[in-house]
Amino acid sequence: MSNSGRGVYNCSFCGRSQDEVQRLIAGPPPIFICDECVAICNQVIAEERQRAQPTPPPAPAVERPLPVPHTLRANLDDYVIGQNRAKVMLAVAVYNHYKRIRANQTLNDVEIGKSNVLLIGPTGSGKTLLAQTLAKALDVPFAIADATALTEAGYVGEDVETILLRLIQAADGDIERAKTGILYIDEIDKIARKSDNPSITRDVSGEGVQQALLKILEGSVAHVPPVPGRKHPQQEFIPFDTSQVLFICGGAFEGIDKIIANRVGQNRAIGFSAVGGPTPPPPTTTTSTHFLDQVIPDDLLKYGFIPEFIGRIPVIAPLQPLDRDAMRRILTEPKNAVVKQYQRLLAMDDVVLELTDEAIDAVADAAIKSGTGARALRSILEGVLINVMYDAPSQPNLARCIITADVVTSQQAPTLEFRTPPVETTAPIETTAPIETTAPIETSPPIETSPSQVG
Repeated sequence: MSNSGRGVYNCSFCGRSQDEVQRLIAGPPPIFICDECVAICNQVIAEERQRAQPTPPPAPAVERPLPVPHTLRANLDDYVIGQNRAKVMLAVAVYNHYKRIRANQTLNDVEIGKSNVLLIGPTGSGKTLLAQTLAKALDVPFAIADATALTEAGYVGEDVETILLRLIQAADGDIERAKTGILYIDEIDKIARKSDNPSITRDVSGEGVQQALLKILEGSVAHVPPVPGRKHPQQEFIPFDTSQVLFICGGAFEGIDKIIANRVGQNRAIGFSAVGGPTPPPPTTTTSTHFLDQVIPDDLLKYGFIPEFIGRIPVIAPLQPLDRDAMRRILTEPKNAVVKQYQRLLAMDDVVLELTDEAIDAVADAAIKSGTGARALRSILEGVLINVMYDAPSQPNLARCIITADVVTSQQAPTLEFRTPPVETTAPIETTAPIETTAPIETSPPIETSPSQVG
C-alpha cells in the first residue's frame, strides 16, 4: 500500500499499519517495512546461505578386520563345550560367507555362492548358542525365527517374509546393516514333508513352507511387511535383499539316525535272520552319535525335504549328544556357566555359593536323565537353590551355602554358614582392662615409710 501525506503509514510488504507493529522503518518514499517483515527476511536469507554451503562428505566407515576361522573357533570355545567338528564347520562357513560379501565389492569376474548352514543335533546340544556366539563375535544383527509358525502364503499362520522383519528389528531398523546379519531358523525339521505318499490335501506347513523359503535362502529381494502378521494389499512393504544374509537352520531331526543306519547297512538283516530271524536291536545313543557323523543330503531327502531346499543349505554340521563330562564342564567352565551365574547372583547378597564335586556329578546325571540336554541344568539348579535365594536377602548374617549330592538327589536342605553377629564383635569395650593395670595406686607403701623419716 502506498503511503502519502502525513496520515497513517502502512508496511509495504504485509500491509499492517504503524499501530499494529512495534516499529515501521521508512525507505525511499513511499516504501515502509515493519520489524516483523525484517525478521522474516533475515530468516529467509539465513536458510539460503545454509543451502548454498556444501555439505561435507560423510566420513568413510572403518571396516573391522574379519576374524579368521581360528579366532572364531576360540570365541566359540569360550561359551560352547564340545562339538568340535561343528565349531570348525561353522567357523569356516561364516568366514567364507563374510569374505564373499567383502570380495563382491571389488571382484566381478567370479560369483561366489552362499554358504547357508544346517545344524543337526539333539535338543539342548548347543545349536542356538553356537549361532548366537558367532553373531556376537562378528558384531552383526542376529534374530531367531521358529519354523513351526510358518505356513504357505494364503493360509493361517505367518508368511516366510515375516522372519526377515525380526532381523530388521534386531538391527534397530537399519536395513543396510540387517542385510548382513545372521538369521537362525529353529525347528527346521518340523517343516519336513509329512509323508512320501501323495495326498489330496495340501501340505501348507511342510513342503509348502520349503517352497516359499527357496528364494529367500538363495538370495532375492523379498517384500517384508512393516508389522508382524498377515500381508494385505494395502500395506507398504519393505524391499529386502537376502543375498548377503547368512541363514543357519537347526533341528533335532528325530529318527534320522534310523534312516542313516538303513543306508549304511547297520539294520539290514543278513542270511537266515532275514526271514523269521530276530530283528536287529534299535540303535543306541552311541551308535546314533556315530550315525549323525555320516549324514548326507540323501538322508535329508528321505526325511522329507525337497531337493531344491537341500541344495540351498550346502553346509551340514552334526552335533553330538552331551555326555556326563560335557555336562560337568558346561556347569563350571564357560564364561556363561550356570554355576558362575548363580554364584554371582548370591554374591550380590554377600553369600558364597559352593557346590561339591559330587553335587556337580548329580546335577549332570539328572540333566542327562531328563533328555533335554544342557537346558535342564539351569532348571535343576533353580529348583535346588530356590529356597536359598528366597531367604538370603532377609538373612544378612548368611555367609556361605554349600550344596552336596544329597541336596540334589534327596532334596535335603543345603548347609548354611552364618557370620558372627556384629553386636558380639564389639570387643573394643574390653579396653577398660588397661585401667585395671594402673598399678601406681599401689604406691601407697612409700607413705608408710614416713615413720622412719620421723625417727
